[in-house]
Amino acid sequence: MSNYNKIMMKNNMIALASRITETAHKLIVRELELRGIHGVVPSHGGILTLLFTGDPFTMKDLAEKIHRTKPTVTVLVDKLVSLGYVIKEKSRKDNRSTFIKLTEEGWKLKPAFLEISESVNSLVYKGLSDKEAECAEAILGKIKCNLEELEEPCSRALF
Repeated sequence: MSNYNKIMMKNNMIALASRITETAHKLIVRELELRGIHGVVPSHGGILTLLFTGDPFTMKDLAEKIHRTKPTVTVLVDKLVSLGYVIKEKSRKDNRSTFIKLTEEGWKLKPAFLEISESVNSLVYKGLSDKEAECAEAILGKIKCNLEELEEPCSRALF
């Protein structure tokens, strides 16, 4: 193996993670479309998963919980509104607050999301021992923490 290949193998973590994410996203979209669900993309997943708890959330709450900016969440929610999966409802207590809630059509997505999540997870962990899975998650957690250190220090105790 050439030195270039050795260097590229050692310094290829971000590219590899990106390809894994891209492949997983393609798989998720394909699985959604096979179930007749069009227009929903993986970036909607965090929002829908939170709403599947049954609790209404404000845009601010959603943004904080899925680690996205409020403008990004607004765009994602607006798309889900246009698809008929969520509604925006003004708070009865504070007219400045708007809550996001699932519609009846939105609730119908839950079984497909659970099936797809289980399917993708079984592929991700296929052939990995419990120890290997734990190790992979710990390593990825450390990398995430390292990259986020510029924003705010991570607690290394989490890994």
